[in-house]
Amino acid sequence: MENKNVKVTEVGPRDGFQSEKTILKTEDKVEIINNLISAGFPRIEVSSFVSPKAIPQLADASTILENVKKDKNTTLAALVPNARGAFRAAEAKIDEIVVFLSASESHNKKNVNRSVQESLLEFRKIVKIAEDNNIPIQGDIATAFGCPFEGNVSPKRLGEISKEYKIMGFKGVTLGDTTGMATPTVVTEAVNSIRDMVPDFEITLHFHNTRGIGLANVMTGLNLGIINYESCFGGMGGCPFAPNATGNICSEDLIYLLHEMGIETGINLDKLITIAKKVEKLVGHKLPGQVMKAGPRLLSYSMNDVPTAVGA
Repeated sequence: MENKNVKVTEVGPRDGFQSEKTILKTEDKVEIINNLISAGFPRIEVSSFVSPKAIPQLADASTILENVKKDKNTTLAALVPNARGAFRAAEAKIDEIVVFLSASESHNKKNVNRSVQESLLEFRKIVKIAEDNNIPIQGDIATAFGCPFEGNVSPKRLGEISKEYKIMGFKGVTLGDTTGMATPTVVTEAVNSIRDMVPDFEITLHFHNTRGIGLANVMTGLNLGIINYESCFGGMGGCPFAPNATGNICSEDLIYLLHEMGIETGINLDKLITIAKKVEKLVGHKLPGQVMKAGPRLLSYSMNDVPTAVGA
């Protein structure tokens, strides 16, 4: 691992909150995003300009952008599923648009009710809107490391979609581990395939911890020289259109790992832990994050706070 700086995107306000049944107050979301900006995140996915009927939790995307305290050091991104969403995102003055499709036809049909080719055609409409408003686009690929309906995804497929993205002028590609099917071997094959087919195209890795090896996959990415990752406070999230999907890798756990390895992120871990605990209270249930519970490695306690063994 030669790189000593890594860029972490916080996806909690979009990917984390979208799975919650209880609709959170807009002002609470704004406060969380402002705190994430203050904590030093260079990029945050703040919401998605989807139909309010599809995901009611994200119906307030425009209102959120009207009220957050924007900072020149933080890019605010949002998912856009179609041209209508792109218009809304442009009107809200989003910093970056994120488009997405699934590597597998089956999941793409479930997720956005289109074929992959139909999604690519829709992206061309979005590109025109983004170009007219000088907004960069990031292209996500869901089920990049495996599909719950079709099984393995060909690394060549990822390269082919990434090539389409680059031709359309996207800034980079994000590989999404939608149902936590990534393993170090699968990750290596995927990254190498894209690099072979689309040299110099920026790759971001987005892992879920469904099978408990999310951070092991991050280590693989680091060894491959990947410096862009996405994660979620408290380990929230999970695709609503994938069976048995669980949360993203946890932001606090990821930042803790990187900092202990001497890798800089520019993110304040203590502030992030505070945010995760606040989110846990807002959603009203325990979150799977571990560092938010245990704290950093050298957190000290008073001996008076711990009982002494008796009868030994």
